[in-house]
Amino acid sequence: MGRPLPVIYVRGFAGATSGIDRAVDDPFYGFNAGATHVRVGGDAEPAFYQFEGPMVRLMSDEGYEVVVHGNQEAFLKGSANGTLEPKSLWIYRFYDSAADTFGHAGRPYDLLTAARGLFTFTQLVQEKTAAQKVWLVAHSMGGLICRSMLQKVCPDNGVAAADLVDKFFTYATPHNGIAFSIAGINIAVPEIAPFGAEIFNPEKMYAYLTPEADLTADHEPPPPDEAGNPTWDARVIPDTVFTRDRVFCLIGTNAADYGLVSRAVGPKSDGLVQIDNAYVRGAHRAFVHRSHSGAYGEVNSEEGYQNLRRFLFGSWKVTVELAGLKLPDPDPGQDKDIKDIWQAEIRVSVRGLPVVISEQLAAHYCPIQLNMEAAHLLDSPDSPVPLTTVFLLDPARDAGRRNDLGQEISPRCRYTLQLRTIHVQERNGTFFWQHHLETAADWDDTLIVDFGPADDDPQGPRHLWASWNSQIPAVTSAHDPITPNPLTPVALRDGDPDDAVAFTIDLPPAGQAILGETPSRLRVTAMPWS
Repeated sequence: MGRPLPVIYVRGFAGATSGIDRAVDDPFYGFNAGATHVRVGGDAEPAFYQFEGPMVRLMSDEGYEVVVHGNQEAFLKGSANGTLEPKSLWIYRFYDSAADTFGHAGRPYDLLTAARGLFTFTQLVQEKTAAQKVWLVAHSMGGLICRSMLQKVCPDNGVAAADLVDKFFTYATPHNGIAFSIAGINIAVPEIAPFGAEIFNPEKMYAYLTPEADLTADHEPPPPDEAGNPTWDARVIPDTVFTRDRVFCLIGTNAADYGLVSRAVGPKSDGLVQIDNAYVRGAHRAFVHRSHSGAYGEVNSEEGYQNLRRFLFGSWKVTVELAGLKLPDPDPGQDKDIKDIWQAEIRVSVRGLPVVISEQLAAHYCPIQLNMEAAHLLDSPDSPVPLTTVFLLDPARDAGRRNDLGQEISPRCRYTLQLRTIHVQERNGTFFWQHHLETAADWDDTLIVDFGPADDDPQGPRHLWASWNSQIPAVTSAHDPITPNPLTPVALRDGDPDDAVAFTIDLPPAGQAILGETPSRLRVTAMPWS
């Protein structure tokens, strides 16, 4: 891992003046909020679970400090260049100027002004900490402020965004705006949500995400091409501006915990932001069953924090892809009006964590649509389907440590990948249940992966051990390593960095029967991440 960098937190939309006032009354704009609830424990009752919040965790896990001294920004400006600790957390308080609790009633707020202020604030943090770059962490609208800075303000000032920002993490950001869906009718936000919510409309987004556009003019996105395809997508950060490999989007899938507004937004959302609008194309992403904010919100969840921590401080990036996908052919005697739908569910967990760090489930309205993937691949068994990316902390952090039983902690990272395939049928656009068995997956297994050095050579090269849970004869946690010998690396693909290492893992027979007998396999590629 490289040198830790300053973290700048940018909060989300506060609404009207009363909401802005509540935001500015919090010295940390909400980044200090934690949670005490998880849903149901072993006694079938809601359980107490104390997550102290991402700010406190960064202090305890990574040794970060939060310097205030009455006014963070004033303290920054009064400090000599290069004298402050890079391992520090800073709050960009862009709403203060619009709060009437400080006598600023009536001052206008707009997103581009906030983005310009973030540009100045980021440069200030960079100068005072002597950090080469900073990390941006944003919730909801805060992610759009950051993107406006990266995509518009930096070019306007002749500064390369990648020279200022190293990584960019968003919680529940409406990267493609927000629309409410009532009785199948999409409604633009300002029509029923005033107080500056027009910033989530495509026209406004185009203006503050595009250098040549002007917020004061009627600049609209370019019209569709001759085939009717859009020529501008708000979810795209151009590679010429910022590398999408340095962006991570946390996507919430629990609309039920967000109150009445979720009924207008629809179930395929976190209660405010639709799942399909909550990511940057080509960026890393994780799906967590959390709502937009509140007691069960993404920011104050351990699921969110663990993804954040690993993206910022992880030493390895491990991608998992499915190669050789070929779905079963329809039954020869099947009614031609019946369409077979194949979906995959995936859950990712890391050893030692009490939470699942990513899950795409049909019940959460976000399974992997295998029919779409197969059509996109044009029936090519060699084109892999991306399943997940896992960021792993350096196992060397635990070198020499022992657990509660006095046993030395393994120098390897262990994580699991649960895969389920589900088959449903449609007739004339509606589900056809005649042959359906609800909850019965056509295939269900869990891959257990160990990645790291050998026990007798903790400073040596990294290896990978892997086994399907169905092939482990005893308690999973008792097997370390899960197989006696590591897998043999396979040839890297064009475009993979020289310091990457790749492995293939055959699916068990039940998985082969469903996903292809070419054979279908998982491809796991690990590369250093700093």
